[in-house]
Amino acid sequence: MELAFLKPLFDRLGPWASVYIDTTRATEDALTQQKLRQRSVASQLIDAGADPYTCRAVAERLAQEPVSGAPPGRALFAAGAEVVLDLPLRVPPVGTEATWSLLPHIAPLPGLIGEEPTCLVAYIDHTGADLELRDAQRSRTVATAHGKEGRGRGHRSVPGDRYEWHYRNKVENSRNETADIIAGELARQWPESGAQLLVLTGDPRERRAVHNRLPEPLRAVTVEAENGSRSAGASRSVLDQQIARACAEYAQARLDEALGRFRAGRGRPGEHGARGVDSHPGEAAEGVPAVVDAARSHQVGTLLLGQDAPDAGRDVWIGPGVDQVAVQRGEARALGVTKPERARADDALLRSAAAADAEVLLVPAGTPGPAGGLGAVLRWNA
Repeated sequence: MELAFLKPLFDRLGPWASVYIDTTRATEDALTQQKLRQRSVASQLIDAGADPYTCRAVAERLAQEPVSGAPPGRALFAAGAEVVLDLPLRVPPVGTEATWSLLPHIAPLPGLIGEEPTCLVAYIDHTGADLELRDAQRSRTVATAHGKEGRGRGHRSVPGDRYEWHYRNKVENSRNETADIIAGELARQWPESGAQLLVLTGDPRERRAVHNRLPEPLRAVTVEAENGSRSAGASRSVLDQQIARACAEYAQARLDEALGRFRAGRGRPGEHGARGVDSHPGEAAEGVPAVVDAARSHQVGTLLLGQDAPDAGRDVWIGPGVDQVAVQRGEARALGVTKPERARADDALLRSAAAADAEVLLVPAGTPGPAGGLGAVLRWNA
């Protein structure tokens, strides 16, 4: 999961109200349940010491929940009497949770939003392509590539093979030019899109021609999907399923690759790096002290967070700066923090990872991962 969307949460100091709420409406008494959940949120925040203005802002936002079309769950983060971030969740949270803490409690998000990568989807036909960017929150058209549409034969008085050849050659040239234009536009859009996966859909012949013209690094993260159409009003339900399947396969491959690098960087049992017993000989960090040290050095490329990680709620000490995180209070003071504050290790490390444009991957229960549930693949080995 890319963390850039969380950056608004670190532009201001807390404390923060963090709310996770189930918004499904599968029962006849759904409206009653909704009101009970909202009361539970208010009660939990008041008991935790939240100020009345922030409590009111959260209550007013929850009261605006739509009667239909609501996502399975929502996560709200509020501070200073303002809801700063309101996120739809793909997975409903277990129960209603509302906390009041110095840092926003963002650790549950990877398991509730899902690992779906951001996708750039190209709807292709012989006239061009519409480019759509999809992430866990929304889909939006970002560009249109206008191709060289082939012109019709029109009327002619003397049919013959020579005219037929010229016509077919002209159409083929037009198709090739259109494919070149679309591939060029995709190559231009890709770096700025933030996408991890490119999906080509639409006319089979045209999308294959575009695929073949993409630069090799882009072809490596490209899949083709059938059942997509550029036509207005075309049904996309089957296409959505195909994209979801491609995203799941990409996410699993990404996790397998990251865990492979982590295990290789961890080295043999008992082996440690030059920085002491809490370091590893390769590009891996394992356990709270080692990952905290890597976060301070901006080394974390991928943060590995185990599901139900036993060390996730361990206390660390933080300051206002995103890289001011330490295992010991005295260590935080040495970083220049005049009044170190306690925070959960997972929330503090996710804050540092988001600021450093790192990604976070959730390691499912039962999958061998870092000891204690917290680890990292490093950008380099110090």
